[in-house]
Amino acid sequence: MKVEEAKLTSKGQITIPREVRRILGVHTGDRLLFEQDGNGIRVRPVKRKSAFSKYRAIGNPGIGSGRKSITAWLRALRGE
Repeated sequence: MKVEEAKLTSKGQITIPREVRRILGVHTGDRLLFEQDGNGIRVRPVKRKSAFSKYRAIGNPGIGSGRKSITAWLRALRGE
């Protein structure tokens, strides 16, 4: 197990080591969640909305989102 260290500033801030940021998949502006369990504190990224969700259904009038809607549309298109 690799160990990483960070220094706490007087304002309560830390710089998360690059390797830890890479493993967590976080970038500038992302939020982290600190959870306490019986073994200590767990840090994980806060799930965010998909970057592509705002584009869902653009240019596809009449086709709902989701697998079922798309499958129904394809079957209707094929005449099934």
